[in-house]
Amino acid sequence: MFSLRHFKNSIFGSGLTLEALQAQLESVSVPYTDIDCRSCPNPCDEGHEPYPNKFNVDTESTMFGSVKPYHRQIVISTGKMDWDREITSTKNSLAAHVQHVMHTAPISAPPLATEPKNKRSIHVSGVFNCSDSNKISILNGSHHTISDNPEYETVLVFPDFKMVTEVPRSLDGAKALWDAALEPSVSTLPPVNEKSNFSSWIIPYSCVILLCSHKRRDNRCHIAAAQLGQAFAHTLEEHGWTVDTEIEHPLHTMGPPLEELQGTDEENEEHITKQFQELASEKRALILRNSHTGGHRYAGNCIIYTPRGSGVWYGRVSTHEVESIVSQTLEEGLILPPLLRGGLNISRPGCKSLNDW
Repeated sequence: MFSLRHFKNSIFGSGLTLEALQAQLESVSVPYTDIDCRSCPNPCDEGHEPYPNKFNVDTESTMFGSVKPYHRQIVISTGKMDWDREITSTKNSLAAHVQHVMHTAPISAPPLATEPKNKRSIHVSGVFNCSDSNKISILNGSHHTISDNPEYETVLVFPDFKMVTEVPRSLDGAKALWDAALEPSVSTLPPVNEKSNFSSWIIPYSCVILLCSHKRRDNRCHIAAAQLGQAFAHTLEEHGWTVDTEIEHPLHTMGPPLEELQGTDEENEEHITKQFQELASEKRALILRNSHTGGHRYAGNCIIYTPRGSGVWYGRVSTHEVESIVSQTLEEGLILPPLLRGGLNISRPGCKSLNDW
């Protein structure tokens, strides 16, 4: 059996043992489990599709800490599973326009007061909060826009766990998106009684699983994403989850957009928190392919976002680890240390699970 017990005396690159990694996670209150990452025997007898023989992954360097802090990450609708090598160089794309705005707009410091529970006196590379950076990470996604106008994109914003619709694929559209949802000082909720050309909703799922499939950057990601997408869908359905690969229009499940909320700031915040809590227990997953996130040498790469605001980055994932990711990380809210590249808002002092409120 391929298990964590076999890692006990092994090296995670550059001298980082499993015990040392676990100690680092404990020092910043990251909930984790020490159960087996792989639930099947080695060699596998449960029908999990293996990667090709020439699928070489970096198993020598230290993977933990390979994710750099960011404040927000966006995933832009394209309806594709592969993109130009540099998505921000694609002419007239929203990714290119957002990159331009990001480099020219004045950036204010992210609000510190929104995360008092997650403030840490100890810092561990790879474990960070929104307030640790004002960087915006830009990804393309495989989802199609839900707008009736194909020139308007649907943008997922993490860790806010919201989607912004009706975003024009233009420089003006990128500027408006920046001001409304991306600038580091902006909160998840749009300002009350302020006109907006956008409609935004909480993403109507219990989790979003992003699988890097960027073939023009590295074919390993393309291969891994196809296999992992099938494995996640199959395993989640076995666990009683509903799985989508396209976004269901939130109007049918979430009601009016956030811009139409009529309460006070406190009332609207309470309403949104209740929506988040209800979504977390509904067992509805959205699986998307995404553009290059860095670290393709650690394919397969996946990022898991939840309504609670966590972003868990896993690497070296094969179909053999999917069962443990579903049962432990998605359902129990526990990190699997040997797969961890890093994470956003995964430090949870006083909590036993990433899913605790």
